Amino acid sequence: MAAPAVAEETVKIGVNQPLTGPFAASGAYVVNGAKIAADEINAKGGVLGKKIQLVIEDNKSNPTEAAAVAEKLITSDKTPVMMGAWGSSLTLAVMPKLEEYEIPMLVETSSSGKITTSGNPFVFRISPPSALEAEMFAPMVEKLGIKKVDFLVINNDWGRGAAADFGKMLKGKGVEVGLTETMDAAAQDMSAQLAKIKGTDADTIMITAAVDQLTLLFKQMAATGVKKRVVTTGGSQNPDQIVAQAGSAAEKTMHLTTFLPWSPDKTPDPKATEYFLAEWKKRGYPFAGTTESFRGYDGVRTIAAAIEKAGSVEPKAIQKAFWDVELTGLNGPIKFVKSGPEGKESGQSKPGVYLIEISDGQIAEVKL
Repeated sequence: MAAPAVAEETVKIGVNQPLTGPFAASGAYVVNGAKIAADEINAKGGVLGKKIQLVIEDNKSNPTEAAAVAEKLITSDKTPVMMGAWGSSLTLAVMPKLEEYEIPMLVETSSSGKITTSGNPFVFRISPPSALEAEMFAPMVEKLGIKKVDFLVINNDWGRGAAADFGKMLKGKGVEVGLTETMDAAAQDMSAQLAKIKGTDADTIMITAAVDQLTLLFKQMAATGVKKRVVTTGGSQNPDQIVAQAGSAAEKTMHLTTFLPWSPDKTPDPKATEYFLAEWKKRGYPFAGTTESFRGYDGVRTIAAAIEKAGSVEPKAIQKAFWDVELTGLNGPIKFVKSGPEGKESGQSKPGVYLIEISDGQIAEVKL
């Protein structure tokens, strides 16, 4: 006789993040933020009367690995819902697996527009696509006196998408768009690109890259005498880490970010922010990681809310329940609106976007 089916003792959530490779620092922060949320929820009784179990896998900062990790989480680990996959190229590589197996995924970081416009109804994103980030930055352009912009971006969906979306917005506001230079994710020497940019009459460089590469860039800009306004996009800069690693080379750089851990009282839910920051500190993690880790924290809270609303761990029920989720995340209300072709819409939430500046080694929101 067949053995009776044993009910799962936990509610599994698959976590697909870069824990090695060029994006490892960021992926680890997201995972640690996710653990804080899972522990907090479990301390209050879990979801559906069961504890959350995070099934964490390393996608090695590689799109092929990200797709393989998704397959493993779905077929071997039997996770009914996932969170991932940090970078846009990683997330885009996972998306066909979501459709193949009909498993929903909460996207916590990626900003490529294609993620929510390509017609994948299993995608629910809480981070801003670069088009939304550009829209939020638009009112600041004139106040900053930006006249001409060059782009220096990572050569993947994230970077190229940012250059396209910000470029379109800037042209619409009468700002001239000059060079668009690209660099590989693992590139260490950007002197050729910087030499070209130094020679233009652009007053501003918009940069899209991960934190370690930004640090190298700022040092190389200082060494080669590139003196232009810098605005970074993508919300993955870890300004405190840049201050620690780049020192004076990061002075006066500006960064678009989606969380204000430096001013908890100005965040949408100060009490939740204070809890999260205190817990992060208690665990011995660096404060610099909070601008990434909050994504994992909000991501798991959002998934848990969907599971609770679904009243089930069936993937289809969770997918449907995402549309009914409403909560206040650390960077604003989380509520999904439809994005993409009719009948196959993805869910997109609209978080807050802030402009901060590094000045005298301190970080503060730019008041315009």
